[in-house]
Amino acid sequence: MTDTAGPEATGINSATGRPRHEPLAPELRTSEGTERRKERAVVLRVMVYVVVAHLLAAFIWLLFVLGAQGN
Repeated sequence: MTDTAGPEATGINSATGRPRHEPLAPELRTSEGTERRKERAVVLRVMVYVVVAHLLAAFIWLLFVLGAQGN
């Protein structure tokens, strides 16, 4: 007996050979909270960049101060 089930029956995408992903249920498709989470991520990333930039500037300034004391 041969297996007549094609890729659609097995859940495999015939174009890519990878498993197909079923869409989320309608009650799980809400975008509530995702925009707020993205905004928080951007704010956090900016704060980290500002802190790291200031630490790098302070380190370079310290190098100049220590270098001037050596002369």
